Amino acid sequence: MSGQVSATVDFLSKVANALVLFGGLTLVLRKPVKAMLAKRIVDVGESLRRAHTNRAEAEAGSVASRAKLAGLEGEIQALKAEAEAESKRETERISRAAAAEAERLKKFTRQELDEQVRRSVGELKAYAAARATQIARERIRRRLTPETQSALIDNSIDRLSKLHEKPGPR
Repeated sequence: MSGQVSATVDFLSKVANALVLFGGLTLVLRKPVKAMLAKRIVDVGESLRRAHTNRAEAEAGSVASRAKLAGLEGEIQALKAEAEAESKRETERISRAAAAEAERLKKFTRQELDEQVRRSVGELKAYAAARATQIARERIRRRLTPETQSALIDNSIDRLSKLHEKPGPR
């Protein structure tokens, strides 16, 4: 029994020591722990307020971004439409310029052809005249024998004589 009493007293003394220790710690640490917990509560509250503020700002930014994105879609469509219109205008301008250039080239070609035809006709006339002269000269040389030549000269002299003998208008 004495072993049982001793174990009980030993247990009770340990419990009393634990109570004194925890009571002393409570008295000593109560204010610092309370201040620390109060500061922690304030910090957590501040963090929550900042989180709510940041969330509201993020949502507002998201709404603004969505609105801006919707505006960008409109701007993109407007830019596309403007680019297409500019492309059509440029295509028409290039077509008009190409048609004008083609017309200018046609006119120039017509002028060149007319000039070549005029030169060719002149050359052909000159060639025809030279050839006709040459053929006539050859025919005259073939037909003109010394007797024929003498007869022609005699006829010419006779005609000239008759012309000078006649009084009156010539």
